[in-house]
Amino acid sequence: MKNFFARRGSYDELDDSALVKLAKEDKQAFGELYSRYLKKIYSYVYHRTGNTHDAEDLTAKVFMRAFSHIGNYEDRGLPFQAWLYRIAHNIVANWHRDQGRRKIIALDDYVAHSLKSEAPDHLAEESEEQTQLMEAVRRLPEDRQQLLLLKFIEQMSNAEIGVIMGRTEGAIKSLYHRTLLALRDDLQLMSEARRLGGTEV
Repeated sequence: MKNFFARRGSYDELDDSALVKLAKEDKQAFGELYSRYLKKIYSYVYHRTGNTHDAEDLTAKVFMRAFSHIGNYEDRGLPFQAWLYRIAHNIVANWHRDQGRRKIIALDDYVAHSLKSEAPDHLAEESEEQTQLMEAVRRLPEDRQQLLLLKFIEQMSNAEIGVIMGRTEGAIKSLYHRTLLALRDDLQLMSEARRLGGTEV
């Protein structure tokens, strides 16, 4: 059956596991994996670098590394997607280390709207709240920034995030809860400071 797909050049009906097995000897099969995950990996890298040029360069490196190591990949409960994200995480971490740059996530509106839905409506208007949220997120440690990125931008489950970050699902759930509490406290402090510094009585 696999040979049938290979002859037709049609891999879109195969699952990742079957494609990975084919990709060890067939470049076209890896091309299908590349097509499936290019946008997700690029989005992840972009949100960790904050600019398109570096995101494109690093995304290319992720897939080059994956292609060169696909022969060593073994499915031991680690999905191919999680394996790609681990490669991406390592490449971006090395890039930040080499460049000596501050780790910044250019979070999109998804996070802002998600957190806003849990916040009181009177705190601030939408654009101000998004700015405050992003400032608060950037003050978080790198692992918490990464957690929010995977949770809200990549929309992953705690179990999937745990695989990528090398932690248990319970540890991710706990870290996520503490992160949300820290963000809310930070946003409340910022809101109080703005109120005290403004003209409100």
